[in-house]
Amino acid sequence: MFLRGRPITMYVPSGLGPLRAELPPERLQLDWVYGYRGRDSRSNLHVLGSGELVYFIACVVVLLQLPARRQRHYLRHSDCVRCLAVHPDRLRVATGQAAGVDKDGKPLQPIVYIWDSATLQTLQQIGLGSFERGVGSLAFSTADQGAFLCVVDDSNEHMMSVWDCARGTKQAEVKSTNESVLTVEFNPRDSSSIVSSGKSHVFFWSWSGGALTKKHGIFGKYKKPKFIQCFIFDAAGALLTGDSEGNILTWTRTPGKGGKGGIGQQTRAHEGSVFALCRRRDGTVLSGGGKDRRVLSWSPTLELLHEVELPESFGAVRTIAEGPGEELLVGTTRNALLRGTLGSGFTPIVQGHTDEVWGLATHPNCCRFLTCGHDRQLCLWDGREHALAWSLALEVGGPRNWGGGHPRGVWSEVWGALGGLLAGGSDGNEQLSVVRFSPDGTFLAIGSHDNFIYIYSVAEGGRKFSRFGRCTGHSSFITHLDWSKDGRFIMSNSGDYEILYWDVAGGCKLLRNRFESRDREWASYTCVLGFHVFGVWPDGSDGTDINSLCRSHHERVVAVADDFCKVHLFQYPCARPKVGTGHGGLWVVWGRVPAPQFGDVFQWRVLPGDTARGLVKSLPPPPRFRAAL
Repeated sequence: MFLRGRPITMYVPSGLGPLRAELPPERLQLDWVYGYRGRDSRSNLHVLGSGELVYFIACVVVLLQLPARRQRHYLRHSDCVRCLAVHPDRLRVATGQAAGVDKDGKPLQPIVYIWDSATLQTLQQIGLGSFERGVGSLAFSTADQGAFLCVVDDSNEHMMSVWDCARGTKQAEVKSTNESVLTVEFNPRDSSSIVSSGKSHVFFWSWSGGALTKKHGIFGKYKKPKFIQCFIFDAAGALLTGDSEGNILTWTRTPGKGGKGGIGQQTRAHEGSVFALCRRRDGTVLSGGGKDRRVLSWSPTLELLHEVELPESFGAVRTIAEGPGEELLVGTTRNALLRGTLGSGFTPIVQGHTDEVWGLATHPNCCRFLTCGHDRQLCLWDGREHALAWSLALEVGGPRNWGGGHPRGVWSEVWGALGGLLAGGSDGNEQLSVVRFSPDGTFLAIGSHDNFIYIYSVAEGGRKFSRFGRCTGHSSFITHLDWSKDGRFIMSNSGDYEILYWDVAGGCKLLRNRFESRDREWASYTCVLGFHVFGVWPDGSDGTDINSLCRSHHERVVAVADDFCKVHLFQYPCARPKVGTGHGGLWVVWGRVPAPQFGDVFQWRVLPGDTARGLVKSLPPPPRFRAAL
């Protein structure tokens, strides 16, 4: 095997029988998505006619049924979903994605899918080849029962286009502005009237035939805000906009003098930006603040009726949706979904990390797992209840990766039951990249970017750690390591594709005769380089295609996370190339997202085949795609 022109020496185990080349019988199904993309998205939480909540994160659109806590998933998108709109029938949904690249480096073009939320079947695809960079905003028309869809892309000119939903044909297109466009909507009383807003602008559009004509909203005596971040139409048909100055502006229903819309009223609403506006069924208006974290209720004439402040831990209000009765649903900038009322307050129903997720560890005996990331939150998740058991805010300068990963070599151990800190230490000045306990728990191995593996002896039930030794011999940073079943030896991989073996019990000695380790049995198999797994590497790989892998408990399959946002299943051992791939990986747990800022965690279910039943193993998040839940 060669990687970047370098030969990788592997030894065939003695007595190895015929290697299977067929696909494994197990298949994979997405079971649960933890998190919500509220950090940088808008108007991405809606309630469908079925009562399900619909929102997106990474490439997945999630449909969450409450109170049963069941998820369904729309999985047609090939890159990050950027926007979402619900049809007036509250059954059909439109979602638009960003541009991307496939595993061969070929571009994936932005596209909009219109799909049925009951069957998850795609009804129409809109605009393949028409959009640049991504789809930024979507809106269905209302006055004609949703016959048309307005789309604004992320090109420099932010092209606005109107499409026939039934035929998938473009009706009109125009350059809107070189400034950011944050939202677009049809006038609910007139489908020939469209409004868009964004950086320093509100535009009133008239659509006639194949032409879209623009009229500027004039701020007149009022200060022009830097951003108009949201707007709604009130019960009387007037336009209400929320801006970065914390004001709600009421615009005249028809363009004013000179054919341009004007402002009739300014209402001071929030300290900082107004991130969300929502008109309730009774005509009252809700607003959400970006700095003060308040949800305010206003009368139709914008007189303040009620207010509630969200806890700081959940962040600011990103979007508001109306649930059944008095219930409200709030998406926040710290990637949480809250449910409650103005009178009783709000409780979380979905929570997630707010920055890149770089650490993952599963409980050895029950369906729980820990995640940790650059948001300095350590979270314990219940994989059966699909809920956050607890979270712990780590001190500034504390570890970023579970059990290690701090850029200055600081590590810590946390008691998983209560989230208490048991022990900590420091090794070197480089990042700690991998941590493994020996099978009997008597040793802890820590791989570092200073090319060393530090070994600690463990005593007093995991409360006392003493330096036992240091494994020296790698010429690059440590990427993966595994213990032998007897707890005496370690196999390790490094950044320059070395495979080395160590006698820990014998004093952390490097085993220079690697041939003698060919028959050693390993308690786990997470090293991406080794005879048992070299078949997972694609032809022509440059060494970065495979980020992580993990063998199942029954040692029949191995789950692999690659550099193209995919999880695959291979037979184990996989010592022949091109054995085939599955779909994704449960309880395989994987921090997966094409852009590493959303902190989401995906949980997959291994569906048994005809001849085997999937016992499960955890899979760490791939290094380049460990993300923002």
